[in-house]
Amino acid sequence: MRWRGEGQQLSSAGIASPASSQPGGSTAQQGLVSLGDIVCTDAQVITPSGTVPLGQVTWAFADMSRTTRAIPVWAIVCAVLFFVFCFLGLLFLLAKEDRTEGWVQVVVQSPGFVHTVNLPVASVAQVADYSARVNYARSLSAWASRRRLGE
Repeated sequence: MRWRGEGQQLSSAGIASPASSQPGGSTAQQGLVSLGDIVCTDAQVITPSGTVPLGQVTWAFADMSRTTRAIPVWAIVCAVLFFVFCFLGLLFLLAKEDRTEGWVQVVVQSPGFVHTVNLPVASVAQVADYSARVNYARSLSAWASRRRLGE
């Protein structure tokens, strides 16, 4: 586990949890979702740029990754080696491999506040995971703004 802030641990899944109780018996605010250096609790968004109330922020997500499909090196080597023995070695050239590279950009903003984080990705699943985390953070923000308005 990595440490995230004072009194919070960040699990390998990126979700912060309280590490210990604060003096006086109260527990530290629990992080509900983490996106790079952005942590959302039930009341606020914590970033290196500052802390803002959760109900006042808007979220933006941009997928700046690309996925390419290519013949892997091992398939080319096997095709060359087995071509000598029979033409079936050419079937190795049908093997394909997807490679994802790039990053996703997450922007959290409110009046007078903007924080941007670029998160590197190596698979389509990571892009989907970050997108789901941003959508969860958006739902938390919507819930907090309704709670703040008394609805």
